[in-house]
Amino acid sequence: MLQELAQVHAAGPGWAGVLQPVWHRVRRLLRFFMASTPKHDYYETLDVPRNASEDELRKAYRKLARKYHPDLNPGDKASEDRFKNVQEAYDVLSDAKKRTMYDQVGFYSENAGYPGAGGGKPNHPNMDFGGFDFSEAFNRSQTEARRGAGGGGGGAGFKDIFSQFFRGGGSGEAAEPEAEKGTDLEYGLNISFWQAIKGTQAKIDITRFETCIPCNGTGGNDQGSVACPQCAGTGNVSQMAGNMKFNLTCPKCSGRGRLKNACPVCHGDGRLSHTEQVDVRIPAGAQNGSRLRVAGKGNAGTMGAPAGDLYITTNVAQDELFHRDGDNIHIKVPVTIPEAGLGAKIEVPTIDGRTLLKIPPGTQSGQKFRLRERGVSNARKGTRGDQIVQVNLAMPDVRDEKTKELLRQLVTCYTEDPRAELFAAEEAE
Repeated sequence: MLQELAQVHAAGPGWAGVLQPVWHRVRRLLRFFMASTPKHDYYETLDVPRNASEDELRKAYRKLARKYHPDLNPGDKASEDRFKNVQEAYDVLSDAKKRTMYDQVGFYSENAGYPGAGGGKPNHPNMDFGGFDFSEAFNRSQTEARRGAGGGGGGAGFKDIFSQFFRGGGSGEAAEPEAEKGTDLEYGLNISFWQAIKGTQAKIDITRFETCIPCNGTGGNDQGSVACPQCAGTGNVSQMAGNMKFNLTCPKCSGRGRLKNACPVCHGDGRLSHTEQVDVRIPAGAQNGSRLRVAGKGNAGTMGAPAGDLYITTNVAQDELFHRDGDNIHIKVPVTIPEAGLGAKIEVPTIDGRTLLKIPPGTQSGQKFRLRERGVSNARKGTRGDQIVQVNLAMPDVRDEKTKELLRQLVTCYTEDPRAELFAAEEAE
């Protein structure tokens, strides 16, 4: 619309004189909307195309939320800021109305209308230009232009254009509250290595909004309601700016025209903050960063809408003996020189208890052996990982003469130089 006004503004002195005050006022008004423009592109933040489906948005959000969650990146300010941006982007793009506004004007604001919203019942303050008749001014200027140029075009209802822009294309009916699903909650849960391996039942304290029972989430009742004194029951209030009058949604009654008796329990909000303990089942094989969903344990919705969900991200502690890599378990086991040289069957610990591992003769320090299906069970895949055993040579504590003599005899038997290959290339040159 600004481009259209700019073109008319440049059309001639007659038009410029009419549009000069209007032009400056519109520019001042639009600064409010432009101040709401986000500092980052929501689609780029979620790394999805602009035509992404709801399922694609959900998958991208969960992936990034898990990656940058503050509980998984303690003390990392950059990750915390990125997590907030991801939350903000998903909050707008996952809502059809918010996404429509963002796609049309490049931002979303609870306090601004947008063109083409339609429906006649916007959820934001409305503005129109009811007190300033643009058509009269333009018709007068067009008459002057025809006298000088010998012709002219038809009259344009710019009053309607301005009203449509600031009112979202709808009528002046009062905004009615709409039911909205409750938002999801994200919590972190610290568990031990063995709780993740075996599975467990954990308890976590959460704070959430729940529906106010006395008012059933409505915030009040219509019995004994009175006309709003600020708008005299119309749902709109007027504000003058020079020759222009703006009709705004009444802030006291939110455009309904009447004031309810506010619920004395929730004070009109329809929801109450509540702390409760939730039981969470941790399945066997849970990994660090696993995201578990508890349906219906997010914040309560408004006007009877369903509650959101609770998502638990697991933080698994390290074990001193076992190291986990996906579904595989790694462990380092010491062996003696005779066991490595002659071969032996040794006992090694696993997550299921002790088991025997056969060490072949001539085993080298650092050599790895695989114990099939001795790792972590994966219920989703229906498989089980392996345990990787790395044997390290344990040198004897040589103190007595008998041990020293045995080592001297070993030297006479083992005459090969283990470092010969290190200098082979140098000698070849």
